[in-house]
Amino acid sequence: MNDSFLPKGKMIDLTHEYSDQTIYWPTEQGFELEEEFGGITEKGYYYAAKKFRAPEHGGTHIDAPIHFAQGGKTIEQIPIERLIAPCIVVDVSQKVKQDRDYQIIKKDFEDWEKVNGAIPNNCIVFLRTGWSKYWPDRSKYLGTSKTGPKALPELRFPGLHQEAALWISKNRCINAIGIDTQSIDYGRSTHFETHRVLAEYDMPFFENVTNLDELPSIGAIAIALPMKIKNGSGAPLRIIAIMAE
Repeated sequence: MNDSFLPKGKMIDLTHEYSDQTIYWPTEQGFELEEEFGGITEKGYYYAAKKFRAPEHGGTHIDAPIHFAQGGKTIEQIPIERLIAPCIVVDVSQKVKQDRDYQIIKKDFEDWEKVNGAIPNNCIVFLRTGWSKYWPDRSKYLGTSKTGPKALPELRFPGLHQEAALWISKNRCINAIGIDTQSIDYGRSTHFETHRVLAEYDMPFFENVTNLDELPSIGAIAIALPMKIKNGSGAPLRIIAIMAE
């Protein structure tokens, strides 16, 4: 294969695969893959076809602003230029080891900038909590193996604090933000304040990202392309990163 047209550097897949093990919000039905045909046809050739059903918000996926902002952009309205950009990784995994309810704060961004310089304009910001190591164990990843409304009070995982979401949205010019947990809000949130702040600022964001430990703090390029669902509030997302040589 002639790959001379591709950017040079190692490619990292930041996407969980979709299967019956894929984690969804406890009140939603999971991913279903159904075989329509698989085998030799009556004309003598092999043929396989399947169909799937899935909610918009599960597995590695994108949230469009309309998810929490009335009149916000839907999936197909997000400019593709916002989803292909240099990326940075803010690593709070050591703090999360001490507190599974940890919320990323403004100081975490400021500490990153002390080491790496100002967050670059028009970049994608990834928040690494290290939580993807628990995938697909629902009990460890979500804090509970229960499903339905009774599971919601038991959700326990880290997220982004609403004040930090407001600070980065107002003071830095970023394209999108992603996290390696089930939700950009921490598990104990009941009003989804961080979702609401980011949606208000027209910010696309990614959830259930993986393999962020393989990326440098700065220097990679991310490509995050969702299924183009008209009027969608979210969509399955395939994210890769290309490391600089």
